[in-house]
Amino acid sequence: MSLITKTWNVPVTRWDGEIVNIRRALKDLGFDTVDNKFYSLIDLWNAWYKGNVEDFHSYTVWNGIEELECHRYSVGMGKKVCEDWANLLMNERVNITLEGKQEQEFIDTVFADNNWEVKANESQERKAAVGTVAYVPMMEGMGINPDTAEIIDSGRIRINYVSAWNIYPLTWDNGVIRECAFASTRKVDDTEYTYIQVHRLRNGEYDIENHLYDAEEVPLSSVKGFETIPPVIHTGSDKPQFVIDRLNIANSDENNPLGVAAFAHAIDQLKSVDITYDSYVNEFVLGKKRIVVQPEATKSIDGRPVFDKRETVYYVLPEDRGGNGNILQQVDMSLRTAEFNTGMQDMLNILSSKCGFGENHYKFNQGSIATATQVISENSTLFRTIKKHEIVLEQAITELCRSLLRMGNRYMGASLNEDVQISIDFDDSIIEDKGQDFNRDVQLLNAGIMNDWEFRMRWMNEDEATAKAALPKMQDMTTEGQEEVE
Repeated sequence: MSLITKTWNVPVTRWDGEIVNIRRALKDLGFDTVDNKFYSLIDLWNAWYKGNVEDFHSYTVWNGIEELECHRYSVGMGKKVCEDWANLLMNERVNITLEGKQEQEFIDTVFADNNWEVKANESQERKAAVGTVAYVPMMEGMGINPDTAEIIDSGRIRINYVSAWNIYPLTWDNGVIRECAFASTRKVDDTEYTYIQVHRLRNGEYDIENHLYDAEEVPLSSVKGFETIPPVIHTGSDKPQFVIDRLNIANSDENNPLGVAAFAHAIDQLKSVDITYDSYVNEFVLGKKRIVVQPEATKSIDGRPVFDKRETVYYVLPEDRGGNGNILQQVDMSLRTAEFNTGMQDMLNILSSKCGFGENHYKFNQGSIATATQVISENSTLFRTIKKHEIVLEQAITELCRSLLRMGNRYMGASLNEDVQISIDFDDSIIEDKGQDFNRDVQLLNAGIMNDWEFRMRWMNEDEATAKAALPKMQDMTTEGQEEVE
């Protein structure tokens, strides 16, 4: 019997603000979870991430005669903040190194098979947007005896990347989630089902329970696409087969283990930026040149119109409004671009500071927003915030690697060292001057203070064995070059 994994990429369906079936189902299973009001906050953060908050970006204005429906322009700073944090925390320069060669190759294979380089960055962006993500590795294509839970056939590891609205903590202490449920909705033959996967401790080991609901719980075997999923999977481990990753920002609710968005405490600043930007754009919309036209100018001369009535630059005065005698009168509106530029920059400075970047991280120039390029100091706000977030991220990646190693041993007979040393080398190029570091290491190498294999490990991303094995070839090439010169 093959086990088919399901992913949790979209929010579950909500009716009247309540999540369909989930809370009732979890209560029936003997669990409670985070208050539903918090998931409303997640929805709000997600709306700001998308740059379209219903009660803010859609609004009405009274013009003295009637209410006009308006849409406020957005600069999309919610997404920009999340993109920047994702790029700072997880990019192509981040190296995950395991001390054992076999273990390194195994993790590299699993990550490559699950598009880790792309999905890890995307997960960091979603984490910055909604506060929390989870990595839930499962076996795909694996045969399990439904009666004994015995593994019949091996399979492949599939990592599910889960966002906050589909994560339901069940038990936790000191902010660490011990048991957790993951939920999603599936539409099969015009029927929408709620799929809940529960990771719970039983007798000191984790079981993974799979539940499927319509109005009530239905057997997995009765629904197409779920018939191969066993009701219970015994992991045989006292370590969870899921990893929670959140921003290292304190949740104002001390009893809530889920994280908060990078801009959770900067909603007012996001509003201020969009209000300022909306005014900036409207300054050009409303301030464009106008030509005031006397009513007599609308008459045709020799059957030809004096001007194109469809051209919005013209404004025809009413019949009873007098003028200064001129048929056409040009009106030029003055634009206050300098004032708006200053105001926009002020709002961006406050926003960047509230989101942990420090001031002057964003520059408003000629109607566009750019991220400042800088090598920051170790005592700067951005440096401290990066290092703070890296603490949690390093723990999450390390736990994920160890979970994958355990699965390789249990389900695939891989004979891996689950306690192997794991190190995460984050990209600190914004913090450190890489060129300066390279030149320093070259000097150390030339002075005999640094070994040549250490130099290769640092700058060529090689492990110790590979670096040392390459040295004779490098020396032969040097010798050949010297002979050619002679």
